[in-house]
Order: sequence, then structure tokens, then C-alpha cells
Amino acid sequence: MFRFSIFCVAFWITGLAQAQHRPVQDIIRALHDPQSKEVLVVAHRGDWRYAPENSVLSLERSISMGVDIVEIDLKKSKDGVLILLHDQTLDRTTSGKGKPGDYTWQELQKFTLKNEHGGPTRQKIMTFEDCMQRAKGKVMINIDKGYDYYQEAYAILEKTGTVDHAIIKSNKTYEEVKRENGDLLGGKLAFMPIVNLANPQAKSVITTYEKQLKPVAYELNFNTDQALEESGYQTIPQTGSKIWFNSLWASLNAGHDDEKSVEENDPEAGWGWLISHGARLLQTDRPQELLNYLQGKGLHP
Repeated sequence: MFRFSIFCVAFWITGLAQAQHRPVQDIIRALHDPQSKEVLVVAHRGDWRYAPENSVLSLERSISMGVDIVEIDLKKSKDGVLILLHDQTLDRTTSGKGKPGDYTWQELQKFTLKNEHGGPTRQKIMTFEDCMQRAKGKVMINIDKGYDYYQEAYAILEKTGTVDHAIIKSNKTYEEVKRENGDLLGGKLAFMPIVNLANPQAKSVITTYEKQLKPVAYELNFNTDQALEESGYQTIPQTGSKIWFNSLWASLNAGHDDEKSVEENDPEAGWGWLISHGARLLQTDRPQELLNYLQGKGLHP
């Protein structure tokens, strides 16, 4: 009985240790420090293997795990409330049907979220404001599929005191972003271009951003090693910006993906390859495994 009690206490203390996270300001400093060799871990839609994507539990699980950035997606209700949802419709990830814009926020609260297998849960859709309140002081948030709500999202970030906690991104050119949201560029809200390196204009897009904005980072997607090597991406760190790669699936990284790293047990050919090619941010569907790998390499606290 005594041994069992000691085991329970030890397990509880270990759990508390694992649940600790560093202050978000340490993450923000690492993000904006061009000299930092640290690799920041981005949890794709939160820890969705454990909890419904874009959910409260998925966010909080990511925070307790110790990730640096949680990627989320935005949509808007009929009455103008920004919510976390990836798809254009509710069907895949909730018990609802149709477009979120067909429902008021109160009506959306009647639906519950589905887990990764499409099974029911009792969790509800989260608002963007609630997300930022929960993230405050703990983790950064990457706003994906949120560019259409740039100004509204910024207002919520100001309201919650979390402007410096967020990164918003778009695959639009600098000229388009400047024309549409130029009043917010270059401020405390970090902006990140998404560049598909298979695009013949990719090098020009990068060069223009380097000259005009010097973004905090560039999200680079490539389906072959050659596309990466010939893109001219090597100039990015020289201008003070960081490189963000996605290890989610092979089409975004020429096969240097989570599957290579975890299922095929070859992380050097997956995550290691991306890091050797300049990654300082990695978005993953395997956040805990990536954290373990990086800590073993001395690339993450």
C-alpha cells in the first residue's frame, strides 16, 4: 500500500512537470530573434489526435504538452461571431449541417464537435475570443484560413491583449495584402506569407516581401527537393526572417513528413532533413513526438 501511494505521488508530480509550459514571451522572443537556433513546434489544429480539432481540449492539451504555437482556422457565424472551424461546412467536424454562416452563434452552440474518427463528443464550438483568452500568456496562435477576417481578428486580439501572441498568414502577394490590409502590416501582429514553391512566380513573391516587409517568417510548401533548392529560399534567413515548413503530409514537403519521421521511424530523413534546410518552425500532426526529437537534439527547451 505504501509503495502504491509513493507511485501515485510520483506519477502526480511527473504529470505536473509535464503540464508546465514556458511563458509566451519566451516563445515570442525566440520567434523574432533571427539568431535563435531553436525550432518552434506548431500543433496543426491543436492536438487533434487526442481531442476534436480546433476545440478547447485540443488547445489546452497542446499548451500542457509544451508546444509553442497552435494553428487554428476561422469562420464566422450569421451574426458576426468569429469561431474556430476549418471547413466551409459544419458537416465533417460537428453534428451540424451546412455553412456556419447560416447559423447565429446561439444556434451553433446547439451542435457538438466530432473526434478524429467522426464519432460524437460533448465538446462545443469555440469562439476566437475564447481561444485567445485561453492562450494568453501561454502559447502563440497561428491564424490559418483567417485572412478574410483580418480586421475583425485584429480587433479581438486588441480586446484580449494578445496582438503579439498571433501570426496571421495568406498566400496573396505583397501588393494584394498591402492594398487590402496595409494599415496592419509591420505592426505587432506578425504576418507570414504562404508560398507554393511550384509556382513559377515564387521567387519573385519572396523577393518582393523581402524588400517591402521582411515578414517574421515564410511558410514554404514544395513537392520536390528540386523545387525547394531552385526557389532561392536560402536568402530568407539573411534578411532576418524565419523558415516555416509543414511536415503534415508529403505533398507539402517532398516526403520529408511526419509519416517518414514517426511511422517509418526515420526522423533524420523527415524532420531532420527539414531542419537541415533551414526550418525554424515546423507544423506537425505529431507534436509530442516532434518535441521529444527536438529536445533530444538540444533544439527545444
